[in-house]
Amino acid sequence: MAFKAMLFLFTTFLVLTTRVLSKDEELEKEAIVKDPVPAQPPAKVPVEAPALAPPVKKPPTYAPPPKAPALAPPVKKPPTYAPPPKAPAPVPPVAPPSSAPMPPVKSKEDCIPRCDQRCQLHSRKRVCMRACMTCCDRCKCVPPGTFGNREKCGKCYTDMTTHGNQSKCP
Repeated sequence: MAFKAMLFLFTTFLVLTTRVLSKDEELEKEAIVKDPVPAQPPAKVPVEAPALAPPVKKPPTYAPPPKAPALAPPVKKPPTYAPPPKAPAPVPPVAPPSSAPMPPVKSKEDCIPRCDQRCQLHSRKRVCMRACMTCCDRCKCVPPGTFGNREKCGKCYTDMTTHGNQSKCP
């Protein structure tokens, strides 16, 4: 509604300004017609045409390009050898996270902390948790770590699939 009002105001403004401008033009035309200024013919000033000298053609001169000064042969420097790179410091072996064996799964409540640990790095945590809880409830096992180790839970965990024949358990 505010747009229509603004549009109406804008068109009204344009109409008024065009009328005022056209009225100003009419007044200027009337002033020109009422007070004609006598036109004076321009004064004639004799203008002499400049005398042009005939162009002089010079024969082209070609100069050979300057010779480059003779360069001395480059001085060969004896090769410099960089010291051999230092061997990187040995990286201590990364020990797998110390996960104490958890008590066996007896109920769905036992699955919650294990599935939470299993799905903590997953990009879709809720989806992972739902699938993990289902697998834990049916197979009574959740593999250690955040990925892999599925064979530790046996055939039940590894062979469970979705309707699309993909592995169900994370």
